[in-house]
Amino acid sequence: MAQFLRWTLGQTDVGPFSEYPYSEYWAYADYKYIAMLFEDQPCMFEDVKWSDFGFEGRNGRDSTVWIGTSGANTPCHMDTYGCNLVLQVQGRKRWHLFPPEDTPNLYPTRIPYEESSVFSSVHVQSPDLKTFPAFQAARAHIVTLQPGQVLYVPRHWWHYVESVDPVTVSVNTWIELEVDDFARVSEAVTKMVVWAIKSAESEDNNDSWLNPTEEGSASHNENLQYLNLAVAACAQRPRGLRHGETSSHIRDAHPVKRDSSGQLKSSDSDKNPPSFSVPFGPHLTAVCCQQEKPEEDDEISSSRDNVSTSQNDYAPSSEGSPATSAAFEQEKNTCGTGLAPCECAAGASKNSPEESKCTTISTNDLLACLVHPEIITRVTELLLERHKNHL
Repeated sequence: MAQFLRWTLGQTDVGPFSEYPYSEYWAYADYKYIAMLFEDQPCMFEDVKWSDFGFEGRNGRDSTVWIGTSGANTPCHMDTYGCNLVLQVQGRKRWHLFPPEDTPNLYPTRIPYEESSVFSSVHVQSPDLKTFPAFQAARAHIVTLQPGQVLYVPRHWWHYVESVDPVTVSVNTWIELEVDDFARVSEAVTKMVVWAIKSAESEDNNDSWLNPTEEGSASHNENLQYLNLAVAACAQRPRGLRHGETSSHIRDAHPVKRDSSGQLKSSDSDKNPPSFSVPFGPHLTAVCCQQEKPEEDDEISSSRDNVSTSQNDYAPSSEGSPATSAAFEQEKNTCGTGLAPCECAAGASKNSPEESKCTTISTNDLLACLVHPEIITRVTELLLERHKNHL
C-alpha cells in the first residue's frame, strides 16, 4: 500500500509499480475482503454497519474494499442475482447507472464470462452508435459519489464506475438475493456452453475471455451435474409458478461471488439471505434520470425511486498478499476487457481502421450469439419441456 501511494505521487521507490509509468497506467485493487486484510484488527470492519439501510447483521466482515487511481474503471455490467451497497471512503467515483428495462439497449454479452455478471458490449462513455444504435435510447442515471456517501444499487441495474480523483477508496457489501429456478437453469446452460466452447483449442481461442474474479475451472461433468440439479429443481415447482417468482430448492448448489483468490465465498448469511426493505426517507435521496453527462462538480447529479444515495473495477498482479495485489490497465487500451471481441480477434490488423475490421467469424463472435439472453431463454424452455415430457 505504501508503494502504491508513493507511485501515485510520482516517486521512484515504488517496488513492482516501477514497471508501469503512472502517466500511462491506472491501477485498481478490487474484491479485497476487509476481514482478511485486517484479521488482527477487527475494529477495522466492525465499524462498517449496513443495518441503517435495512441489511441487519451486515458489517465489514461481509464487505470488500476497492482502491483505485484516477481513470480506473469497471466495465458496464449488471449483477444477475444480487444487489450492492457502496460506501465512498476517500476520493470520488462517478457511477453511470441504467435500469433493467434498458438491457436490450446495452447489448448484453457473457464475454468476458463471469458466473454472476452480464457485461455490456457498449463503452458507455464513448459508444459506437453505428454498431450499437439502440444505445441512444438508454436512460443514464449519473451520480458522483462523495466521501461519506452511500449508494444502493438494486439487482439487475447496470453500472459503469470510474474513479475521478488520484486515489479513491470505497467499501462494498454484496447481497445475494433469491433466484427463481428458471434463472438457475439459464445460468447453468450459459456456463456449460461457455466452458465447452472456450475449452477447445484453436488459433483464436486464447484470449482473456474469463473475468479476473471468475478464477478456476469446471469440468464438463461438473457443469452437466449442476445443469441436471437446476432442471430437476425447476421441474418440481408448483404448476403455474411464474419465472419471476422465487424458489430456493437448490440454493446451496448455486455459486456465489468469489473472493480475492477466486474461491467461492460462502457464509451463513449467503445461504439464508435476509429479508429487508430499503428505508427511503430523510437519509436517502433518489437519483433522477438524465441523458447528459454531468459537469465536474461535487453535487449528486442523477436516479429513479429505487436507486439512491445517502450522506453518512487487468493485467499483471502480485501473487502475494491480497492487500498488495492490484490490476493495471493502459489508458489507451480499449480491448483489454474483452468486451469488443470482433476487434480483438486473433490476426486482426492494426495498420488502419479499415484493415482492423474483422473479415471472419471468430470463436467469440459465435459464442456471443449462442449465449445471448434470448437464445439462452429459449434453450432453457426447450430443456424444461423435454425434461417434463420424459417424466
